[in-house]
Amino acid sequence: MSKEMVIYAGSINRDHIHMLIGIPPNMSVSKAVQYLKGKSSHKLLSEFRQLKKRYWGQHLWARGYWVATRGNVTDEVWKEYIKNQQPPEPDDEFRVV
Repeated sequence: MSKEMVIYAGSINRDHIHMLIGIPPNMSVSKAVQYLKGKSSHKLLSEFRQLKKRYWGQHLWARGYWVATRGNVTDEVWKEYIKNQQPPEPDDEFRVV
């Protein structure tokens, strides 16, 4: 099964991530989320030792997720929505590099 996914837009907050992604038609949404969480967890834990110490024996990502298909809404509307997902108050200790 091909795991080629395309991330069209994304926004990272302290406790959640918004993404507009395209997945292959033969891949279920649950498998896509499982794959993204697994690969990103492995990458983050291998690159940032402080995360490995903090989450030793635990999971980096929560078990759940929320998904919506684009339906009658265009990709541009979803991209604009995701772009505007900012925390109400800036958190000076949270940085994405």
